[in-house]
Formats: sequence, structure tokens, C-alpha cells
Amino acid sequence: MQGFLPKSYKRAYPFRLGTTSFIYPDHYIPNVKMLGPYLDEIELLLFESSYDSLLSKHDIKELSMLAEEFDITYDIHLPIDISLGDEDRSIRRRSIESVQRVIDLTLPLIPSVYILHLSFNEGLSKTENVSRWQERIYKSMELLLSSGINSRSIAIENLMYPFEWAEDVISSLNLSVCIDIGHLIRMNADIKKVFDKHHDRTSIIHLHGVKDNLDHLSLDKLTDNETVDIMKILKTYAGIAIIEVFSYNNLQASLKYMEKCWNQRRDP
Repeated sequence: MQGFLPKSYKRAYPFRLGTTSFIYPDHYIPNVKMLGPYLDEIELLLFESSYDSLLSKHDIKELSMLAEEFDITYDIHLPIDISLGDEDRSIRRRSIESVQRVIDLTLPLIPSVYILHLSFNEGLSKTENVSRWQERIYKSMELLLSSGINSRSIAIENLMYPFEWAEDVISSLNLSVCIDIGHLIRMNADIKKVFDKHHDRTSIIHLHGVKDNLDHLSLDKLTDNETVDIMKILKTYAGIAIIEVFSYNNLQASLKYMEKCWNQRRDP
């Protein structure tokens, strides 16, 4: 396993910089111990909703102590094996229950935000089916929020469909937004335009490189134009920025590249 990062990036930027809990091939807690001294935030990836994949109460207690020890905060990536817009009502109900279970479990960690995927079945491409999906998403989110969850604590991430499809639900229910830069690049979207549109709702940004349509690569895989747009965004941003990669080498290369680009931007 790779060692510690070569330097600390705590409070190095006007935004909170972090990465995922899957940098080292180990459990959440060893990852936090390795990363906590060097970053502001760690995104706990709870991708699977099954009971045996969730953190234990002991894990939560230890993560809470580590947060205090290292002066870090957590955000929670909610399960991705769920479907809040599924045509099957029982699947939607189980999905709501899964999200609620993870939120209840992680509340002691005082997460900065919860990232949520609103998955869309690619087979539903007709306009009327998109409309019905939106109605189902709205009802599912309404039920989830009825349990008392702060709507702004839920950040909807842009996926591989037009983000406009989710905008009415986001605004109507006063949700926040997670802008995933890599997904925007893969969609050939205007990064700066999307950010400017959702600036007031954006609580977290996912940063990762894209090459040959493969994402979650190191940031040095970004083109010069993509890098310029991202630096313009970060210049006015004070939220959370997560380098969403899943290996030490990709993280280290990303941190080095971001530091170089940031310093160049600040030069007269």
C-alpha cells in the first residue's frame, strides 16, 4: 500500500478540499487515518445499500473521533444501487428506506452534505416517460424529506442525462446541487455555464479528469481549456471540492496539478 501524501493541503484554498474514502485498498477508517492529516474533507462512499455494506455503530464512533483529531469534515455519498424514480412502487419505497437508513446512521458524523443520484433508465427516452419519471422522483423526494431532513443537505448530482430534467425537482423542493465536472465533460456540456446557472445551490463539486471518455482519472488528464474553466469556477467558490478519484497515484497527481494551476492563476 502507498504511504502518506507528501504534503498537507489543509486550508490551502478558499474552498474545502477533499477526496474519497477509497484511495487506499482498505476500509474507511484506515483511509481516514491516512488522509485526515492532509485534507479538509473526506467523502465517505456508501455506494451499496445492503446492511452488510453499511458502517457499524463502532465505525461511526471512531470516524467521529478521527474527525475531531484531524479537524476534518465528512460528506456522504448515498447508495447508487437504488432507484427513486423506478416504475415499480415497491422499489421506490425500498430506495427511500435505504437512503433514510444511511442518513440516520451517519447523522452523528454531522455531514456537510449528502450526495444523491437520481438515476434514469436509458430505455425511457420519450418525452412522456421523462415527465412520468420526474413525477415519481418528486414524490419519492417529498416522502424522504417528510421525515424531517433538511432539504439543502441533499445535493443532487448531475449524471449522464440532461441535468435540466432534474431542475424542477431541485428548485421545487429546495435541494442543493453536486456539480460533477467529469460528467459534464463527458456530456460535452459548458462547464462554466452549468456552474453559473446553479452557483447559488452548489454545495459540493466533484473534480476528476476525463480521457477517451473514461472518467475519475487524475486532474492532469484535463485539457487546457477544461482546466481554465475549472480554475475560473474555483476562483469564486467557497464550498466543498472533492477530487473524486480512487487511487493514491491519481490523487497525488491531481493535488500536484491543482496546486500548479492555482499558483499560475495567482501569478501577476
